[in-house]
Amino acid sequence: MKTVLHYLWAYFAVGAVWQVCSLLVGEFVLPRPWEVALAFFDAAATPQFLAHAGASAWRVCTGLCLAWAAGFPLGIVLGCRRRLDALAAPVVFLTYPVPKIVFLPVFFSLFGLGDLPRSVLIALTVGYQIVVVTRASVLNIDRKYLDSYRSLGGSKSGLMRHVLVPAALPDAVTALRVASGTAVAVLFMVESFATRTGLGFLIMDAWGRGDQVEMFTGIIAMSLLGLGLYGFANALERLLCPWKRERG
Repeated sequence: MKTVLHYLWAYFAVGAVWQVCSLLVGEFVLPRPWEVALAFFDAAATPQFLAHAGASAWRVCTGLCLAWAAGFPLGIVLGCRRRLDALAAPVVFLTYPVPKIVFLPVFFSLFGLGDLPRSVLIALTVGYQIVVVTRASVLNIDRKYLDSYRSLGGSKSGLMRHVLVPAALPDAVTALRVASGTAVAVLFMVESFATRTGLGFLIMDAWGRGDQVEMFTGIIAMSLLGLGLYGFANALERLLCPWKRERG
């Protein structure tokens, strides 16, 4: 209940600031919040708008799933295999700062103009963050936990399951939560080119036609998508890391 009240307060605060800015710059540049809210609820009942939202949700969710499926195991392997880490880590850190969005034309050439290149680009961007954080989490495990497990006769496969994965999960899920905002930003970029579906296309198309209300309707929808992903990451942390809740 307290969380709901906090979000309601945040909505009212953002709405108040929005209204003041609309009065200052003019509603032709920044529509009034209640107009956008009414337009959003009207649009949410139309099949066309739902198709755009569904396309965006599919692309970003697929990208995040691919990023997690590849990034989390790779981060653990690099963190616990020192020789492999010595070879692979320099490559990871050398390519990590490169803006992955620049590879969009390359992915279009390789995979076509469908959903796959867009999801792969999201996965590549987010996957790097998960790999780097997971690797660091494994490297920072206190040696006493590893020594204690080995002294009790634990196997190598058990070490992965009972020590390394539980130790890395909280930080990796936090990286996923933070990266959800990055994923939505990349989603907007990949939907601005060579497609006629998705919230990014809806926003840019409305901007090109000078329809500010429809443009902000798309912005609100994309913001709610990002909020939903953030909330899902929180729920995933409670599911996968119950010891954090018990300790708290």
